[in-house]
Amino acid sequence: MDLSIYFEPIQLKVYHYAAQAGRKKLGDVVRAYLAPNDFPDLEDTDLAIIGVNEDRNAVNNEGCGQSPDHIREELYELFQGSYKIKMVDLGNILQGHSVQDTFFALSAVVTELLSKNILPVILGGSQDLTYANYLAYEKLGRIINIVTVDPMFDLGQTEDDLDSRSYLNGIILKQPNYLFNFTNIGYQTYFVDQEMIGLMKNLFFDAYRLGNVRANMEESEPMVRNADLISIDISAIRMSDAPGNGNAVPNGLCGEEMCQIVRYAGLSDKLSSIGFYEYNHKLDRQHQTAQLISQMIWYFIDGFYNRKKDFPDDKMKDYIKFTVTLEDFKDKLLFYKSKRSDRWWMKVPVRIKMKSRYERHHMVPCSYADYQMACNNTIPDRWWQTYQKLM
Repeated sequence: MDLSIYFEPIQLKVYHYAAQAGRKKLGDVVRAYLAPNDFPDLEDTDLAIIGVNEDRNAVNNEGCGQSPDHIREELYELFQGSYKIKMVDLGNILQGHSVQDTFFALSAVVTELLSKNILPVILGGSQDLTYANYLAYEKLGRIINIVTVDPMFDLGQTEDDLDSRSYLNGIILKQPNYLFNFTNIGYQTYFVDQEMIGLMKNLFFDAYRLGNVRANMEESEPMVRNADLISIDISAIRMSDAPGNGNAVPNGLCGEEMCQIVRYAGLSDKLSSIGFYEYNHKLDRQHQTAQLISQMIWYFIDGFYNRKKDFPDDKMKDYIKFTVTLEDFKDKLLFYKSKRSDRWWMKVPVRIKMKSRYERHHMVPCSYADYQMACNNTIPDRWWQTYQKLM
C-alpha cells in the first residue's frame, strides 16, 4: 500500500540539527517526511509518528487539531538515548471531507503499520481518534485490550454522536466486537456518573481512581503492560503541569508520573500502538505542555528500546512458577515470575474451545502484591475479572 497518499509533509518553523554535537538529537535520527516526493521508507523501522490534524469532534477544545507540529518542534530538540533509534515521521494525515474520512485514513495507515510490526505513535487531534485506531485492529481481526489515561470514561449516552467524550461507546457497541478489556487510569470521581462506575464493574472492566494510582505508581505498571492500545488524554495531567488543553483541571497526574506511566508502556512487549490527544497549542504557556508531551514520547521510546522480550510463551522456561491453593476455591492460582525482568503474570483458566481465540489474554500481567494477596487467601481483582470473561 502507498501510504503517502494519506499524508502531507510536516511544516516546522524550527527544525535544528545537531551536527556539531557529540550525541545526535532526535531531529537528526528520525527520518521525516519534510518535502513532497520524499516519503520515508518503512524498511528497518520500529516506530512511526503519525500526526492527525483533526478536531471537529473535540469537546471544549477547538484548536487541538493543529498541534502535532508544535509537539514535533520540542521533540526533535531532545537528544536520543544510548540506543539506535529506527523511527520515521510520516507527516500529518490530510483532513478528510468528513471526520469519517479522517478515521478511514488513520485506520488504514495504522493497519498497514501493524501488519509490518511497526508501532504507531499518534499525535492528535481529539481523543475520538482512538476509535479509528481501534478500527485498525478490527480489520486485522485482533482482540485487544485498551488502556486510557483520562480523568473520565468518555462513554457518553447511547444515543450521542461519536465525539471526544463518547468515542468509547462506539467501540463497546460495535459488532462484531474485538475489545476484550478496557482499563481507565486516573479517573476523578466528581467527573464520573456513579452509574458509569457501576457499568464498568458490570462489564468487568478496570477503573482506577487518581488518588489510588498516585499512592502507588508502581501498580500502574501491570495495568499498562496488559494493553495493546494506549490512549492518553492530556487533561489527565494537572493544569499546572499541562495548561495546553481546553479541559485542563487543577487535579491530575503530575508530569513526572505521566512520564513514568508511558515508560512502563514502552517497556511492554504487548503494546502495539499509542496515542497522545487533546493538546491545544493555543492555550499553552511558553510551550510548557508541548515540552512535557515531547518528554513523554522520549520516555516511551526509551522504554521501547529497553524491552525485555519476556512475554510468557508455551515453554515458560525463563519463569519461576508459583502455585497458590485457596480455601473453598477449586482452581489453583498459577503465578509466573520472569527471570529476566522480575515481572509477574497470572495464568487464568480458559475454556478449551476459547483458548485459541483468547491465547494472548489468559496470561494476565500482575504484581508481587497480587501474589501476596493470593497467599493471604484472597483472589486478586485482576484474576477474578479476567476469569469472568474467559469462563
